[in-house]
Amino acid sequence: MGRLTDKVLIITGGAQGMGEVHAKKAIAEGAKVVITDLNKEKGQQTAEILGENAIFIQQDVSKEADWQHVIDETLKTWKRIDVLVNNAGITYNKTLQDITLDDYLKIVNINQVSVFLGIKAVSEVMKQQGSGSIINISSMNGLVGGAIGYTDTKFAVRGMTKAVAKELSPFNIRVNSVHPGVIQTPMLEQEDVREAVKAFEKTIPMRRVAQAEEVSNLVCFLASDDASYSTGSEFVIDGGLTAQ
Repeated sequence: MGRLTDKVLIITGGAQGMGEVHAKKAIAEGAKVVITDLNKEKGQQTAEILGENAIFIQQDVSKEADWQHVIDETLKTWKRIDVLVNNAGITYNKTLQDITLDDYLKIVNINQVSVFLGIKAVSEVMKQQGSGSIINISSMNGLVGGAIGYTDTKFAVRGMTKAVAKELSPFNIRVNSVHPGVIQTPMLEQEDVREAVKAFEKTIPMRRVAQAEEVSNLVCFLASDDASYSTGSEFVIDGGLTAQ
């Protein structure tokens, strides 16, 4: 028996990257998973690979109507929603002077507004069930400065987590934020960034970047009953980068 046996998770941005790794780990722990993404082709492929305990629903996380569709389809398929992982997010590598208002608002809508909409959408279901766990993926840049737009929204996710945790605690709904540092991804293996990553690793107190599975282990802990008394908290997984 896994620690997520029979729990139903919704994971946004689950077609690839960290979201896909979270989904794989959750299923290995016994969960049933709904992955959502704007990329329909990739999402369907990923759900097929994950097997019978996964379904894919195409979603624009910044649209309220899409959230209601995800809720309806999840309940239709598995009758309940135990966990929401607000994982979808974007950033632009642009300076303050180069980033446009359209760029900025797109980041806000996907990184911040989507988290608000997701929490609002699942909270009524979780209230009726008398339990739930909401996990908001922020970043170490929700604690310290980074790129304009990305940093702003990740700080907002951190604050939103605390505000909502206080409101939903009486209903046995836990809300926490996760703050990853640098994660090993295929992008870090590209020839043009490999040397820069090696140099940066030396600045990390643990002298290495994180493996994606290490973040998923934390997500699954927060999704499980093992984290039954944790809410409104920041869970930092950055190898000590933000340690003061």
